[in-house]
Amino acid sequence: MNTSCPSCDLVREMVFIVNPHAARGAVGKNWPQIRELAEKHFGGFKSFVTAAPGEATQFARLAVSQGAQSVVCVGGDGTLNEVINGLMSEEGPRNPDVHIGFIPNGTGCDFRKTLLIPKNPKDALKIIEGGRTRPIDLGRLRYVDHKGETRTRYFHNLTSFGLGGEVDERVNKSGKKLGGFLSFIIATLVSLVLYEKKSIHLRVDDHFDEEVAVLNVAVANGQYHGGGMWVAPGANPSDGMFHVTIIGELSLPEVFYHLPKLYNGKILQVKQVRSLTGRKVEAVSDARVLLDVDGEQPGCLPVKIEIVPSALRILGPETRP
Repeated sequence: MNTSCPSCDLVREMVFIVNPHAARGAVGKNWPQIRELAEKHFGGFKSFVTAAPGEATQFARLAVSQGAQSVVCVGGDGTLNEVINGLMSEEGPRNPDVHIGFIPNGTGCDFRKTLLIPKNPKDALKIIEGGRTRPIDLGRLRYVDHKGETRTRYFHNLTSFGLGGEVDERVNKSGKKLGGFLSFIIATLVSLVLYEKKSIHLRVDDHFDEEVAVLNVAVANGQYHGGGMWVAPGANPSDGMFHVTIIGELSLPEVFYHLPKLYNGKILQVKQVRSLTGRKVEAVSDARVLLDVDGEQPGCLPVKIEIVPSALRILGPETRP
């Protein structure tokens, strides 16, 4: 049984939250087949199909309040971010015993690469059925939205600021018509040409406190973002630490020369790139610096980010990244 109405019967122990618009509508087309496969694995379950942005958060919150033990997200990183924000309150998880599953089917789906979750729904369902879980950290950030109001939200994969926020803005305006990789690479190339370097005061724990001129700063829980950019090769979402990648001033020819390193894991070999680890990150700027939060563009600096260790348990393979 599917529903997009919160005033429904009590949620069973397993709940699927489905974004039919993810991957340019591919999830909506694929959902009947995925649902049929899931029914073979699990029998009956409740499913919520979203109709608008933000509903995945509402449905996840509802599922927890009505006793769900496993919440499975069907969509991309944006949908997963919404579900996770529904499972969390400002203080922490609404129910620490709830497990989250992920059937990745979206434009970017970068987090699944770090966790080694297969993109094929049949294989992803087998992993969920296996019942093995591992703890994952989350990032909690306080930032300024586009109305100038301070907001709090969580991210599972990566928050960046600088070029990343402008890329997100362009990708989301384009409607992601060309798919994940091409949409992000074209938006990145256009943004590079138009981007003006930002001066940001950046602080990481108590060991880094500098004014830096940057192309982009990535505060990473996962290793990839932007449709496959390998921006934080050492990141591990279960180690209780952010991996912070600072990409400094690069000329346009230097950017294009080093661009392959952003995809082959060699980004840290570029001399203008620095890598740090830490549990708290703060950034302010006199310029307008846009945020990228799990592929969405919710606001801008100033921002305060802190790690929430082992915030949730995710159903996934035991292999560590």
